[in-house]
Amino acid sequence: MVGTVAEKIINEHIVEGKSAPGEEVALKIDQTLTQDATGTMAYLQFETMHIPRVKTELSVSYVDHNTLQTDFKNADDHRYLQSIARRYGLYFSRPGNGICHQLHLERFARPGKTLIGSDSHTPTAGGMGSFALGAGGLDVAVTMAGIPYRLKYPRIMGIKLTGKLPDWVSAKDIILEVLRRIDVKGGTGKVLEYFGPGVKTLSVPERATIANMGTETGATTSIFPSDDVTRAFLEAQGRGDQWIHLEADAEYDEIMEINMSELEPLVALPHSPGNVKPVSEITGMEVQQVAIGSCTNSSLRDLKIVANILKGHTIAENVHLIINPGSRQVVEHLIESGEMRYLVAAGARILENTCGPCIGMGAAPPTSGISIRTFNRNFEGRSGTKDAQIYLVSPEVAAATAIKGVLTDPREFGAYPQIEMPKRFIINDNMFIRPLPIEESAAVEIIRGPNIKPLPDFHRLPDRLRGEVLIKVGDNITTDFIMPAGAKILPVRSNIPEISKHVFELVDPGFSSRALDKNGGFIIGGENYGQGSSREHAALAPKYLGIKAVIVKSFARIHLANLVNFGIVPLTFKDPADYDSIEMGDNLEVAVGDLSHELTLRNLTKDTEIELTHSLSQLDVEILKAGGKLPWVKAKSLANERGTANT
Repeated sequence: MVGTVAEKIINEHIVEGKSAPGEEVALKIDQTLTQDATGTMAYLQFETMHIPRVKTELSVSYVDHNTLQTDFKNADDHRYLQSIARRYGLYFSRPGNGICHQLHLERFARPGKTLIGSDSHTPTAGGMGSFALGAGGLDVAVTMAGIPYRLKYPRIMGIKLTGKLPDWVSAKDIILEVLRRIDVKGGTGKVLEYFGPGVKTLSVPERATIANMGTETGATTSIFPSDDVTRAFLEAQGRGDQWIHLEADAEYDEIMEINMSELEPLVALPHSPGNVKPVSEITGMEVQQVAIGSCTNSSLRDLKIVANILKGHTIAENVHLIINPGSRQVVEHLIESGEMRYLVAAGARILENTCGPCIGMGAAPPTSGISIRTFNRNFEGRSGTKDAQIYLVSPEVAAATAIKGVLTDPREFGAYPQIEMPKRFIINDNMFIRPLPIEESAAVEIIRGPNIKPLPDFHRLPDRLRGEVLIKVGDNITTDFIMPAGAKILPVRSNIPEISKHVFELVDPGFSSRALDKNGGFIIGGENYGQGSSREHAALAPKYLGIKAVIVKSFARIHLANLVNFGIVPLTFKDPADYDSIEMGDNLEVAVGDLSHELTLRNLTKDTEIELTHSLSQLDVEILKAGGKLPWVKAKSLANERGTANT
């Protein structure tokens, strides 16, 4: 089959639709993953479908987000997730085993396979040659039930890599360069596919770093070829038999070229991953915290480099250095090689193998603190400290900064450390619990703690929506902004009434109570509304509060799908300038009985009319009219049962 890498995988998995950019296609999904912050709700949704066992080739439930156990909530949810995995045929990765994306890359991701995960950084597996997509938990639940995943066929942007990374420049700088060029929405509707002679110089973990953070461009996913480098990695993981050769042999829709030899250390400034500058332009700034790890830069390669930079040094007096490795495999190798000692001796605080500070789960910076992080997001308030200034950098920049106490260009350090990667990794899968045989799983009892509450009711979409503008926000509003994370809020992810109290609280603490008092209403937003995390709670909690429609200049892909999934109508201004004519408190009305054409929004307060449009497919309209994807799936299942009975 001729095509780009992405096209070859997509076309082999299409079960419905046309292979043309912009056309909706339905894909067979081979693998799924969830993590505990989104997984609990995904499995509550899966249970309502009454499917006896997952229908994918492989599904894994990871625990890596909500591991800070300050009370019963997280611990109870972990017991629920483990019992769900035993009941429905999933692998279960126990707390402390590692971060889902690092673990999946090591143990399960395969070239040529499709993967969907309830985490926006699921494209990490694209470093292996998987077509891997982030999605809302409900979409993952539906996929586990055997229903194909639908998306618009993307345009393929080829990113040609030439040259070789100089010393002290790493894969993180490649993706920061991409973000510097196209910003946080330049990848919308596209797959970023890497090719060219420079690709051969990058290991699979380095490729995974790039694919992981490609999510911040708004891209559908990112992907690399499966070549001899991929085969060597799989063989080192004891999975050589899973390798296939997969490279592009067709033209790309557009091409960006990056000469890696010309790159220098880069940094993303607050509060956007797209706000990128050379480190050399802003060196000397005193910092209070350095954090190394997350799903972007917690591989063995990254931590070996960090360990050898820190060797023989002590971190600066003004700095807290925090490291969270990506997996137990990484930790075991660092212990075996003695390099863990370098980290400890330098003064690093070694956290468990989880997401941790990246999602505000501990290690929040001090008031107005500057934190230099190897993570993938620096949204305002995400760290757990609202006025913290978060900068995103490579492991090399982070380690050098920890030693100096000020933001440092690591090229000052002279000779670049030489590290040796193992020819065969330590393989110990004892913290994965394998699926039970089907004859045993049917008897498993699901364990539910008191924090797990039933899903809200979903009613059919009325022909007309009427209500008040409850909030008006600007451009690039993230799902962190809509539905914050952090140590206080993440534990109530399975309790929609409770978590809904926190919607928009970073900017408008009274939003939740006002929405309930007004019996719901409308949200008005600017460009790229809903960027960032795949968290469906940013749609599900507003649905509980009665939000009827979100009207914006443009949407981020995953959030748009989540709004449809939960029966909130996503509409866009036909003329973006009309955004300025609506104010908070205005009463609006729009007829949505026929979503096949453009709509007219009536501003009852100002006695004006505005033209609206949308990008909804015919299936999206069906789902919205049913009240959301869950009632739509149930209606389809009931219709199929009746049809079977009649025959």
